Amino acid sequence: MDFSPITWIVLGFIAGALSGLLVGGRTARGCLPNIVVGILGALLGGWLARQMGFGVGEGLIAAIVVAVFGAVVVRVILEAINPSDGT
Repeated sequence: MDFSPITWIVLGFIAGALSGLLVGGRTARGCLPNIVVGILGALLGGWLARQMGFGVGEGLIAAIVVAVFGAVVVRVILEAINPSDGT
């Protein structure tokens, strides 16, 4: 399924926002960071899904699930690189 650039931005925002709810911490908050984390997550999630032998999913829901999975991984990596100091 081919998505337009606007669809990728919206998908990135949704995935980034959902991953922000799932992963605590203080990194990458706000609209633009959520979009960037979500798009990076979509790319990473799609690559990981193919590496694990899953076929390319069709549809928006499958794309969101894969993107959220990847965005969670990206957020965990960002937290490991830049942990919050608890203040």
